[in-house]
Amino acid sequence: MSVRHISSRENPTFKDLRALADDPRKQGRALLDGIHLVAECFSRGVEPLHLLVSESGLQNPEIDTLLKSAAGIDCLVMRDSLYRDISDLGTPTGIAAVIEIPTVPAAEILGDALILDAVQDAGNVGTILRTAAAAGVRDVILGKGCAGAWTSRVLRAAQGAHFSLAIHERAGLKAVLAGCSVATVATVASGGTSIYELELTGPIVWLVGNEGSGLAPEHIAAADFHATIPLANSSESLNVAAATAVCLFEQVRQRARQAKP
Repeated sequence: MSVRHISSRENPTFKDLRALADDPRKQGRALLDGIHLVAECFSRGVEPLHLLVSESGLQNPEIDTLLKSAAGIDCLVMRDSLYRDISDLGTPTGIAAVIEIPTVPAAEILGDALILDAVQDAGNVGTILRTAAAAGVRDVILGKGCAGAWTSRVLRAAQGAHFSLAIHERAGLKAVLAGCSVATVATVASGGTSIYELELTGPIVWLVGNEGSGLAPEHIAAADFHATIPLANSSESLNVAAATAVCLFEQVRQRARQAKP
């Protein structure tokens, strides 16, 4: 492992890292900040371009273990104050990895997929990605207006789910829907068929919408089915990430029931 020290904010590499933290998609790279994400990166066989370590992080036994497994990876050691300028964690753990954002070619959707229409909150997007991976969904398509999938807040909320998914960003949803060869289900707050009454054992492309306004009317109209989660009379709606989890795991439940002899 080669080690370089960064001690100045004028260092060109430090400036590049600051720009990366601000806009990962533009840079084509992402910053995985924290012990868990770096360990997950290693466990999935993803080789970082660089490791970033704060001076205090070098004293952390967990970080020391990670560094011992990082043979051949460029390691940048920086003062704690510089590391905090790059990390947006309130209390940084002291290690991060820079990776290339995977290139995901456009492909025909033949199995389960999840389409996000202008889901803006980074925590919601990350939680949805984590839920999709846990439910066995492979393709997640983010339309324009969604929080960036590779931003630090989304990465933290997803907790490593990115490595199990094919994530398509800034997609033209009209074209995606027109090319779907499997059933499409739009989630709507009211007026749809109860999620518990729909047949969900086959491949499904789910559509979920913006936190406030829901799905765009044209995307609702393009869907084969409309699904609503029954709620108590005193409740109007669920958080979009919670609603997505209910839908995906109702599908998992139905398939498990069907598979029983």
